[in-house]
Amino acid sequence: MGSHRPTVLVAGLGDTGVLVATRLSRSCHVIGVSTRPALVSGQELGTRLTDLPRWRRTYLVPYRRFRRLDAIDVVHGRIVQTDFKNSAVEIETSTGELRRANYDAFVIATGVSNGFWRHDRIEDLAAIDTTMGAVNEQLAAASTIAVVGGGATGVSVADNLARSSDAEVHLFHSGNEPLPGFHPDVRRWIVRRLASDGVSVHPEHRAQIPSGFLGDTLTTDPIDWSSGQEQFSADVVLWAVGAVRPHTSFLPASVLDEDGFVEVDAHLRVIGQANVFAVGDVAASDPLRSSARNWGYRVIVGNVRALLSGHESKFRDFKPAPYRWGSLLGLQSDGLTVVQPNGKRVRIPRPIAQRLLLGTFVQRVLYGGLRRSNS
Repeated sequence: MGSHRPTVLVAGLGDTGVLVATRLSRSCHVIGVSTRPALVSGQELGTRLTDLPRWRRTYLVPYRRFRRLDAIDVVHGRIVQTDFKNSAVEIETSTGELRRANYDAFVIATGVSNGFWRHDRIEDLAAIDTTMGAVNEQLAAASTIAVVGGGATGVSVADNLARSSDAEVHLFHSGNEPLPGFHPDVRRWIVRRLASDGVSVHPEHRAQIPSGFLGDTLTTDPIDWSSGQEQFSADVVLWAVGAVRPHTSFLPASVLDEDGFVEVDAHLRVIGQANVFAVGDVAASDPLRSSARNWGYRVIVGNVRALLSGHESKFRDFKPAPYRWGSLLGLQSDGLTVVQPNGKRVRIPRPIAQRLLLGTFVQRVLYGGLRRSNS
């Protein structure tokens, strides 16, 4: 790339955005835009709701702790408009100011809204702490908890709550088995695991969601079912119905599919845009939108470098897995269980998972080292 350091704009500094930004900063000037001053992961909601202090240590990390982000221009705010023709964006900062930023390459990693745990509100650290604490307190005070939704989030929340509290936990889902998109062997295993951990599972229950409700708060009203069952009442209802909404309001409709996700090709490049890429939950990369888990950041980093050096012939393809995979229940007393795309499970003993995987691999290898939390 010569002596000139091209500018790469990364919209969204979640798990994937941070990985992209830190690696491209070695050869580019990187501007990262985030609605929060910290990495607030959407992963492992179950353990976040049952052991917030431990969850925070791994999944809520202020950007000032990332050594590799020192070279990056991190902007606390959100992009409000995109000008593809002139390769520029307008950013509304957390102080209400407007800032224009030009780019040579643009990476969209803004993610999606999903329940109360994923959103694009501009927040500071104090607001993040207040919101998390209030949700955990409400759940801790409940004697009966209903979790609506049989995806990975619903399963994780229900199982962790049942294992860690005296509450009666009910999981409702619309299909015959939970975990759509996972291998059939994983789906059968999780049914057995939920039962053994004390979760009352109710299949073939399709909730009647109140008009205009986005599932972004806990509720206390009885649940009605469009599938015909009687009302169900609980002290607290947590909605994990998968009503994801992509954070793409700053983009023109021409680059979005009918559901608002960013259309990309096999290289994760936005259709019709030579120097714009998208990765993670916001990218319509495959039916499962799985580029966040299947090393999509590596494809993005390699292809942005190839583009900026004039070697598009070296573009890499993104290859999704046939089924969803990963940790479903988070770190437990007996270790960390990771389900594979082929349906098999790998259990990593707790000391190894905590020290080597979450400590050494995630913090040092992936993130490149973190400063101590009190620095």
